Amino acid sequence: MKRTLTMMMVMAVIAMMSLAASAGTISGKVSGVSGESVVYVDAIAGKTFPAPTAKPVIDQKGLVFQPHIVVVEQGTTVEFLNSDKVAHNVFWPSVGGNKKLTHNLGTWPQGEKRPFKFDNAGAVPLLCNVHPEMAGYVVVSPTPYFALTDKSGEYKIENVPDGSYTVTAWHEGAKNQSKPVAVAGDSKADFTLSK
Repeated sequence: MKRTLTMMMVMAVIAMMSLAASAGTISGKVSGVSGESVVYVDAIAGKTFPAPTAKPVIDQKGLVFQPHIVVVEQGTTVEFLNSDKVAHNVFWPSVGGNKKLTHNLGTWPQGEKRPFKFDNAGAVPLLCNVHPEMAGYVVVSPTPYFALTDKSGEYKIENVPDGSYTVTAWHEGAKNQSKPVAVAGDSKADFTLSK
């Protein structure tokens, strides 16, 4: 009995070590632009991921979308809250540049939320037709492997399974840049974006 328990513990440790060894990190820097950018692993052929259950909230407060950029995995439901004393509207003219995916959530008063499930990957420019100065973004990643950079452009995507992928960098108003990245432990991918 004691020998069986010891053997099971050894096997569990080996299994955990092999899992840890099969996942890596992609880190680097996005330059050529200032402020936050998004870096994500693009779609993986033949691989699907379960829809996340967490529902991030984008608030409309002080006549701005807060936060300005939200990154979510494809299939995520985002809740849009109005915390201002004035009515707000949320709409987007496209998803990933596809104008057929335009949507308008309508206009609603303070304290109310409106949910929307983002089933298509790409950058979603958020606008308010009541206050045209308002703008924000939801960037929908096709995989759960993504990061929002810090203000200096540094990023880190953890727990990426070992393998070869296409990694894409996005920044508001800039052209996306993609590059192949082989992940085996710690990998590095730097991007230089231009407007």
